Amino acid sequence: MNTKLKNILLCHASGMGIKSISSAFDISRNTVRRYVRMYQDSGIPAEKLPSLSDARLQELFSIPGAREHKPSERQIRLEALLPEYAARLSRKGMTVKQLYEEYHADHPDGYLRASFGMKLRQFMLQTNAIGHVEHRAGDQMYVDFAGDRLEIVDEATAEVRKVEVFVAILPCSHYTYCEAVWSQKKEDLIKACENAIRFYGGAPCAIVPDNLKSAVTRSDRNEAVINPDFEAFAGHYGCAVVPARVRHPRDKALVENAVKLMYRSVYVDLEGMVFHDLESLNDAILRSLEKFNARNLTRRRESRRQLFDSVERDSLRPLPADRYQMRQRTVATVQRNSYVTLNKHHYSVPVQYVGKRVEIVYDNDTIDIFHGFTHVATHHRNDTPYEYTTKPSHNLPGRKGSCESDLQELLSRAA
Repeated sequence: MNTKLKNILLCHASGMGIKSISSAFDISRNTVRRYVRMYQDSGIPAEKLPSLSDARLQELFSIPGAREHKPSERQIRLEALLPEYAARLSRKGMTVKQLYEEYHADHPDGYLRASFGMKLRQFMLQTNAIGHVEHRAGDQMYVDFAGDRLEIVDEATAEVRKVEVFVAILPCSHYTYCEAVWSQKKEDLIKACENAIRFYGGAPCAIVPDNLKSAVTRSDRNEAVINPDFEAFAGHYGCAVVPARVRHPRDKALVENAVKLMYRSVYVDLEGMVFHDLESLNDAILRSLEKFNARNLTRRRESRRQLFDSVERDSLRPLPADRYQMRQRTVATVQRNSYVTLNKHHYSVPVQYVGKRVEIVYDNDTIDIFHGFTHVATHHRNDTPYEYTTKPSHNLPGRKGSCESDLQELLSRAA
């Protein structure tokens, strides 16, 4: 009994509710409340609970020790099997029904199925108690893709194309954003994350993605390698990138739950509707999302939108004036005429880099050329094919012929 009481108090200290504890330990809620109230009155810190002796618990909680329940033989046999059953239940495809059939075949005189399931559930709740995480306003934005995709039907060919569904959530206020994108590639991920930040009207301190390749180049338990383009996007908005650990879904439990809530709200609202383009689909998603964020949270008087406006909006970082432009990279060799070529257009480079390999980093407006860690040149992007963009400061050979160098003299003689 003393061990059971200690487990009850530890579960309460970790954030488990009265109802969950009552179900897990198969005792009445009033009894749980009485123990919790006595524990709160005692003022004992949660970290000291495991070290309390049975005598000390007897003294604090006045537990009668005269009547001790001796476990039956079948209870002892089942409790010895529960750790193995709990481990096997976590495997894909395994069910409680299959475990019970195996247990009943080996122990025909054992527990019935309902009692077996209750004992197994009670054991798993006791061994997998979780703690409460306090989320600060404006601290993080969790992002993930839903497992179930939506559809767009081509109006001309009636071809059905699957699209991904991106979900983001601010954990402090639970304010949720949802959007359909073509794929999970980094271009679509970055665009969706930026739309989420613009939807919130401010940037969080950190973005917490899953370990998909669009965001994380290589997963590592010590320090993951972030995709350079995604890291550059986060840097544009002043955010850090803190990916969730591999095979630790509780690191992003809120966004996992947000995806489930999207299935029950947005997906249900869109059921039976046909969309011919991504814009009309996202318009319908936003209308459904507004209703979802306006509903009161469970057992609370505020909605997600109200919590966001009152608690989190002012804690977000101000947005830069310009939207992020994803920069692309390519490698080229400087030609003998001291130019490099991008999309059939030629850009000048100082002559000392002739024959060397350089990296071209470009977006819709500008082109930067690097040799190693040295910045070589910057040009305005020009996609006119087979033309040359030259900077006079590069002093390229052959650019000043007799007509150009003696222009004033020639003009005076011609006059």
